[in-house]
Amino acid sequence: MEEVERFDRDALSAWQGERLGRLLAAIAGHNAFYTRKLDEAGVVPARLRLPADLGVLPFTTKAELIEDQAAHPPWGTALTEPLVAYTRYCQTSSTTGRPLRWIDTPASWQWMLDCWKAVFRAARVGPGDRAFFPFGFGPFLGFWAGFEAGCQMGLHCIPGGGMSSQLRLAMIENVSATVVCATPTYALRLAEVASDTGRRPLADGSVRVLIVAGEPGGSIPATRERIERSWGARVIDHHGMTETGPLSFECWEAPGFLHVNEAEFIVEVVDAAGRDVPDGEQGELVVTNLGRTASPVIRYRTGDIVVRRSAPCPCGRTLARLEGGILARVDDMVNIRGVNVYPASVESVVRQIPEIVEFRSVVASAGAMRTLRVQVELASETGDTVEITRRVAYGLREALGLTVPVEAVDRGVLPRFEMKAKRFVVED
Repeated sequence: MEEVERFDRDALSAWQGERLGRLLAAIAGHNAFYTRKLDEAGVVPARLRLPADLGVLPFTTKAELIEDQAAHPPWGTALTEPLVAYTRYCQTSSTTGRPLRWIDTPASWQWMLDCWKAVFRAARVGPGDRAFFPFGFGPFLGFWAGFEAGCQMGLHCIPGGGMSSQLRLAMIENVSATVVCATPTYALRLAEVASDTGRRPLADGSVRVLIVAGEPGGSIPATRERIERSWGARVIDHHGMTETGPLSFECWEAPGFLHVNEAEFIVEVVDAAGRDVPDGEQGELVVTNLGRTASPVIRYRTGDIVVRRSAPCPCGRTLARLEGGILARVDDMVNIRGVNVYPASVESVVRQIPEIVEFRSVVASAGAMRTLRVQVELASETGDTVEITRRVAYGLREALGLTVPVEAVDRGVLPRFEMKAKRFVVED
């Protein structure tokens, strides 16, 4: 654990203020996007008392960044260094619209790797561990940074791109991997394939930790419990974004919370109008990254719905924590007959039914109203299909206050995913 992770709140605030001052000084007059935003807001960085005056800085939204890149293709103007200085390219997964392109200099990329090292430390992963990354390395930022950070820390990092799920399972067994980094969806998919193909139970294998990210499943108790039971290993949740970098991590000592890496980020929780929300109440996570100077985001509205707790953690860290991880996303919510429904609310019910191996929620329009139905795929040895779908419908009614039709479909009908799953389908 780094010393700054144990600072008291006053010392941490002073640390953040000094870092933010350096960031603003570096981008003023160099980063066209933020120079323009600060000028339009009438903000003179040199006159600010930081971090007390953080609230006078304007918010940044994803829509602004997308518009900027459309107006100034392909990179936009939110860059602090000359273009020749940038050596790394990533882009968002575009699950909510047009992807954002994000580039980094070697210095900003190294800052990202250092943030990932905090994830590994909290997961009790270090030299001597063999970490397997079971997916193709495309432009998705997350596990590129994790892979390279692990190499720098002395982990033996093993790429798993270009393989079927069966070959990946064989690789995990052959190299005696101790750590697997994946989405929650793919961790469950590998367990499903292992069961269907008669392999040795994963719980009897060498993996002791799964670091999951990309979806909220790692902090959904039913999903987490299913992964841990299937693998016989501990799940450590992690959260980040292409725009922000590796942002939060779960510690070994206190499952169900995500520490925000306040050594490298300033975080706020705000309501829809941008007003601060006190600890213990839901709000939107707003992030300022302090070390990614070449490609910064300042007061970035992430769209993540969270509950912050600032009390110290049993692990000894004083960093703020997100209770229950990422609870939902602002843009994921749909209104069904007057009830706000989030994908995680459906998953938390369905994953409690062990006979279900996959599911999909379908939102459709019926005149002026939206409807929700849930499709489930059952294990081949499952018995009473009617009873299982009845249990799911009852759980959804208890959780959501809605009567939701539940349909069992044939095995293999629903899609499988390696990266972010798209189980919540909104039809036009």
